[in-house]
Amino acid sequence: MNLEECYEAIDSDYDDVMRRLGSETLVRKFVLKFLDDTSFQGLKEGLENQDAELAFRSAHTLKGVCMNLGFTKLFEVSSALTEELRDKEIKENTTEMFEEVEREYTRTIEAIKGLC
Repeated sequence: MNLEECYEAIDSDYDDVMRRLGSETLVRKFVLKFLDDTSFQGLKEGLENQDAELAFRSAHTLKGVCMNLGFTKLFEVSSALTEELRDKEIKENTTEMFEEVEREYTRTIEAIKGLC
């Protein structure tokens, strides 16, 4: 799988990220570094431990990274979860929203692994 196919697999805009970052080498480098990003793990840990502050910070970080890398779907669901957690309170539908983030995160990670 090449980089453009990776972006297609996760319903994201390859052309947009290329316009913004300017180099396939640079985009590929940062996409592969996403495999080492710990914000999803922090989000999961925060929710498991009812630590709304950690969950919010982690969701916010994940949202920002996804925005910068042009991971459209993962950005959208992590952004919604960030707003849900903004008042640092875990609510009834937080778990359901996290499950959406987890699905998109898994899909994104699998696509990136296809680049290796």
